[in-house]
Amino acid sequence: MRVLLVGSGGREHALAWKLVSSPRLTELHCAPGNPGIAALGQCHPVRADDVEAVLGLARALRVDLVVVGPEVPLVAGLADVLRSVGISVYGPSRSAAAIEGSKTFAKEVMAAAGVPTAAILDEPVAPCVLKADGLAAGKGVVVCRTQAEVEAGLAELAGLGDALVVEELLEGPEVSVFAVCDGVSAVALPAAQDFKRAYDGDDGPNTGGMGSFAPVPSIHGDELERLVDLTCRPVVAELAARGHAFAGTLFAGVMLTPAGPRVLEYNCRFGDPETQSLLPLLEGDLLSMLADAAAGELDPGSVGTRSGAAVTVVLAAGDYPAGGDRGSAITGIEAAEERGALVFHAGTALHDGLVVTNGGRILNITAVGADLAEARVAAYGAADLIQWDGVRRRDDIALVASGPT
Repeated sequence: MRVLLVGSGGREHALAWKLVSSPRLTELHCAPGNPGIAALGQCHPVRADDVEAVLGLARALRVDLVVVGPEVPLVAGLADVLRSVGISVYGPSRSAAAIEGSKTFAKEVMAAAGVPTAAILDEPVAPCVLKADGLAAGKGVVVCRTQAEVEAGLAELAGLGDALVVEELLEGPEVSVFAVCDGVSAVALPAAQDFKRAYDGDDGPNTGGMGSFAPVPSIHGDELERLVDLTCRPVVAELAARGHAFAGTLFAGVMLTPAGPRVLEYNCRFGDPETQSLLPLLEGDLLSMLADAAAGELDPGSVGTRSGAAVTVVLAAGDYPAGGDRGSAITGIEAAEERGALVFHAGTALHDGLVVTNGGRILNITAVGADLAEARVAAYGAADLIQWDGVRRRDDIALVASGPT
């Protein structure tokens, strides 16, 4: 199969890494890709959000399947445009992707599907959570425990230009629940946990994610199926009933409250950086699974899960999320890979043959171990080898979940 992967981040590098292991793959192309992906397939200078350019590239390459990584082109309707000319796509239609593109729409669907979620509040009064209705790259959420934080949050989110959703503040650990969907059925993937806050101890502003691990020790087997039954399958059924069949990855952000699981939000694609921890644990042919889902013929047994665990540590620019870093030379990538780690490029570029910084989240360092403790030691050991001026990371990824060290 000739595959076009759309996107340029660490999630897409992880997908490319997994897709090239498929015996069915004949050509891998990426738009626009990054230096890590370029080592696995051919990258093309086409922006992921340029719908017409992606369509033209897919036609020129005569691809058999397009796999869309980021949410922005999905919410913009890229999958619809491709399907309208007979190109198979792994990724939901614009109408189905609204489950991420609009918090208000997601609330309506959850209410109709009977999915437990945070209550909507009439006024922004502490304690509460403020959410931008539209896409905000994982940063459009402000948790407010005081009225002063409410006022600051309102000012912060006003710059996004979207309507606001005000929700009750829930407490508990958060988990990421993933299901591969073909419009009717949903197959569970291992649950993961990510770390949104910029600094250790879950302090600082929200980011796109500073690290992740999988699986979540308390969520496996029957418990994972129960969570997918509660959070994903009713939404797939409700969207199908509305004529918005969801073919792609449905990702539920779930808080495990004392009163039971509550969905915080849905995403219409693989998570970032959760995908970097999730894919190394999958056994089987991911390409076949995604192609079957795109065709509406998902086989629940096409991909299995290996034993063990994976931990991903994000290496970010010193000013992230307020700013990024561009042009700083990066050293130590090969040394980290020689230790057995997977180094997924997220915000890098090539300059005179050298890998340099080119964004906010720069690299994702993933390691697999027999358990979370072993994977964590390996991930941080590899991350220690990578340097550039101003590199920053969290040092507590998977610390609590991995137990005493």
